[in-house]
Amino acid sequence: MVSVELKDVSKSWGGAAAVDGIGFTVEGGRLVALLGPSGCGKSTTLRLIAGLEDTSAGTIAIGGRDVTRAPPSKRGIAMVFQNYALFPHLSVAENILFGLKVRKVSRAERDARLARAASILGLAKLLDRKPSQLSGGQQQRVALGRAIVAEAPVCLMDEPLSNLDAQLRVEMRREIRELQQRLGMTMVYVTHDQVEAMTMADQVVLMRNGKIEQDAAPDALYENPETIFAARFVGTPPMNVLPLASVQARGGTLAAPPGLDPAGLAVGIRPEMTEIGENGIAAEVVTAEYLGADTLIETRVDGHSFIVKRPGKIRATAGETVYIRLSQAALHWFDQASERKVVRN
Repeated sequence: MVSVELKDVSKSWGGAAAVDGIGFTVEGGRLVALLGPSGCGKSTTLRLIAGLEDTSAGTIAIGGRDVTRAPPSKRGIAMVFQNYALFPHLSVAENILFGLKVRKVSRAERDARLARAASILGLAKLLDRKPSQLSGGQQQRVALGRAIVAEAPVCLMDEPLSNLDAQLRVEMRREIRELQQRLGMTMVYVTHDQVEAMTMADQVVLMRNGKIEQDAAPDALYENPETIFAARFVGTPPMNVLPLASVQARGGTLAAPPGLDPAGLAVGIRPEMTEIGENGIAAEVVTAEYLGADTLIETRVDGHSFIVKRPGKIRATAGETVYIRLSQAALHWFDQASERKVVRN
């Protein structure tokens, strides 16, 4: 299995850094998600790994070999693009085999690889169709088929599910993860959807403004975010983070951890680690959303949004005052100035 390693990699355009000195390692056979909002540098990072963009600084190694200046064809990678990049005038089979024909792979070898990919992806009955005759999910499978027949040890995916509807995205992310594990691929997967990253990846590299905010396993990223940005980007609904002074002003009895200045602290807690009771932090209800299994109650605490998530149906009326209790063991403490965690869980 082949690893991917980036060391101090940067990419600038006109003096503006799209990627700013990042480094991480993808171990062989693992799926790593590059996660972050639009413009954070995740797709640029993927294109740097692929060789579609030249690095301004730093090194990229694939399988222990420095490929920083190598062309894409010499990097041993396959890539699946956001728009699938299918040729409309070619059949499914011809689209899947296009790269192999360009590389002069023998007819017998092409046919064998096509049969294997079609069997894995359930495309055997669709090989004669054109892309316009396929559903979105089927087109996605064709793009995956092209990556499979390449038999490259590393597969790069750039938001491959963003054009699909919600239900199909759920199905396809399961299929991609199963495929990656079955074939033993090393995969780097770009997404802005934290649910995709959390459910599919062995490791999540969270990016912000061209830098790595946090690099961790999905559970560690959720349970121990290192910054306020990480705390609020990962999780649905996001973590509540508000100044300690605001909690205390509304009746909260929280005290700052020993040795820390309470004036500069923010406290965070996941919505599911809160309760509504007869006493606690006074909050004004904004709205209540019943989702079947649970209810999300959005409130305001000293002018800051605060969401409570409770099982079942909870009745709350806009404008009424409720009292919120927090699980003390589930608190996260951040420095407001640096936005970084100051107390480790």
